[in-house]
Amino acid sequence: MSRIVNVALGQLGPVQRADSRTAVVARLCAMMREAHSLGAQVIVYPELALTTFFPRWFIEDDAEIDRYFEPTMPSRETLPLFELSRALGVGFYLGYAELAEEGGRRMRYNSAILVDRSGSIVGKYRKIHVPGHFEHEPWRRFQHLEKRYFTPGKSFDVYQAFGGTVGMALCNDRRWAESYRVMALQGAELVFIGYNTPVHNAPAPQHDDLSLFHNQLAVQAGAYQNGCWVASVAKGGLEEGVESIAGSLLVAPSGEVVTRCVTKDDEVVVGRCDLDFCAVYKRTTFNFDLHRHPECYGLITARKGETLAADGTRLTGA
Repeated sequence: MSRIVNVALGQLGPVQRADSRTAVVARLCAMMREAHSLGAQVIVYPELALTTFFPRWFIEDDAEIDRYFEPTMPSRETLPLFELSRALGVGFYLGYAELAEEGGRRMRYNSAILVDRSGSIVGKYRKIHVPGHFEHEPWRRFQHLEKRYFTPGKSFDVYQAFGGTVGMALCNDRRWAESYRVMALQGAELVFIGYNTPVHNAPAPQHDDLSLFHNQLAVQAGAYQNGCWVASVAKGGLEEGVESIAGSLLVAPSGEVVTRCVTKDDEVVVGRCDLDFCAVYKRTTFNFDLHRHPECYGLITARKGETLAADGTRLTGA
C-alpha cells in the first residue's frame, strides 16, 4: 500500500509591522482549518511567519530586536495553533525567529519547527545558509540584515513523521545543492522549506525579472536530483513597501510541479504526495549507492570558495 501524505501549502500574504502575533496566529489557524477541510495531514507555513520580515531594517536597540523573537515555543500567542493542530489532527511546519540560551549566552536563530498530528514538536531546524549583510548599508532601498540578526545553524537533520522521513530548510537554503543532498543521504522523502524573497535584489538587480524562475528552478532541481518531494512556501505581496515574489509550490521527485499558489495573499492549496514514488528515482537514476563517487567530491567540504572567478581572475582566500 502506498504511503500517501496530503500536504497543504499555507502561503501567507503580507504581515505588516503593526500586526500582532495574535492576529497572525488567527490567520494561520484559519488556514489550518481550510487545509483540514481539504484533507491535508500537514500544512507548511513560510519563513518568519509570525512577524513582518524585520531584517529589512537596521535596528541597534536589543530590546526592539528581541520583540521579533520567540524565547519559547509554543508561546502564549502561538499556543492556539498547537491546540488546533491536536484537535484537527493536522501537523505543521512553522518558520520563526528563535531566541535561545546556550551556555549562558543569548543566541538568535532563523528557525523552523516540525509539529506532528498530535500537536507535538518532533524537530527543529536552524537556517544554515544565512544570506544578506551585517553592516548598515543605507544606500539600499531596503536592507537584508539576516547576517546581523541570525547565527547560522549547524546541521540538516531528518525526522520520522507523517509516515516517512522529513527534512527541513529555510529560504536561501533552497538555492544550495548541498542542502537537499545532505538530507537525501539521510533518506529524506519529503522536504519542507519556508521563504521570504523580495522581487528586488539590491546587489544584483539583473535578477529581479528572474526571481520566480530562479525560485522554481532551485526547488525542481533539488527534488529531482534527490528523488524527494519538496514543499516550498512563501510569504508574498507588498509588506512594508517591499514586494515579495510568493510563488509557493509543491514539486514531485520527478521534478514536476504538482500544485502551486496563484495569488500573493493568504492561500491554501493541497497536493497528494506518494512517498513510495521517491523510490522510482532513488532506486534508478539517483541510486546513490550504485552511482555516487564521494571519493571524487572532496573539494565540496575541503574548500569553501572557488579558486578562479568567472573572468579567470585568481581569487584569494578560497
